[in-house]
Formats: sequence, structure tokens, C-alpha cells
Amino acid sequence: MKLEPGDAAPDFALPAADGTTVSLDAYRGKRVILYFYPAAMTPGCTKQACDFRDSLASLTAADFVVLGVSKDTPAKLAKFVEHDALTFPLLSDPGLEVHKAYGAYGEKTMYGKTTLGVLRSTFVIDPDGKIEKALYNVKATGHVARLRRELGVD
Repeated sequence: MKLEPGDAAPDFALPAADGTTVSLDAYRGKRVILYFYPAAMTPGCTKQACDFRDSLASLTAADFVVLGVSKDTPAKLAKFVEHDALTFPLLSDPGLEVHKAYGAYGEKTMYGKTTLGVLRSTFVIDPDGKIEKALYNVKATGHVARLRRELGVD
């Protein structure tokens, strides 16, 4: 099931790399960029995370919060945060429940072969908890710059 603009963003409470629990509800009143990525410390996921890190000041100034979600354990996420000096919460969803609630897990084609897996996806959630943008199967390279342009963030 894919989410569309106007849909209610599924709420969640997930463990973060720093050992805390992060819930979407805690960010009510702010615009949230929630992105799903396949695996910490892989080339594409590192590129995307570092792009968000490097854009965080301008996104924060525009009143956005960035949250990354993967199926990695909190311990692996902590290594990712430390290795790449990531400055926003990374959340662990090993059972893929939140991935599935957002439609960020399903069939994908890699190298001509269809498999089940994480669909690199980004959602912009408005202050009232509604989906503003639902972007599925995005590319790691250039995605953050494109998102910033679409959101009018310098």
C-alpha cells in the first residue's frame, strides 16, 4: 500500500541509535522528513545520509526535522552515526512494521531480478501529521538536493 498526499502519516515509536525511543507524535507541529533506506554503511545509504547531514542546518532553519529509518539494529546505527558524524536521529525497524505501514517495503528490481526489499523512500509530513509528499524508489545521489528544491529550502 502506497501513501498519498493528504493521508494520515502512520504513527510509530522506534528505538534510535542513541538508545532513546522516537515517536512521530513527538514532532507534531513540525514538518518531518522521514526517509527509509536499505542498509547503514553501504555506499548509496551513506551518500544519502551525508547529504541530509550536510543540508541539516538549512532544513532545520526552515523548521524541518529529519528522521532516517532502516531495518538495522540500534548498535549498527550507532556505528553509522559515529563513522559519518550524522547529526539527526536514525531509527531501527528490524521487523519492518513501519516500513510496511509507509509502503517502503515490497517488490523491487535489481540487476534484472525481482526481489522483496526496502524501497528507498522519502515522506514529508506536515505539522498536523498528514503526508505532504510521498516519494518512492528515489535515487540516493541527488535526492536531497532535489527535495530541497521542491520544498523551497535554500
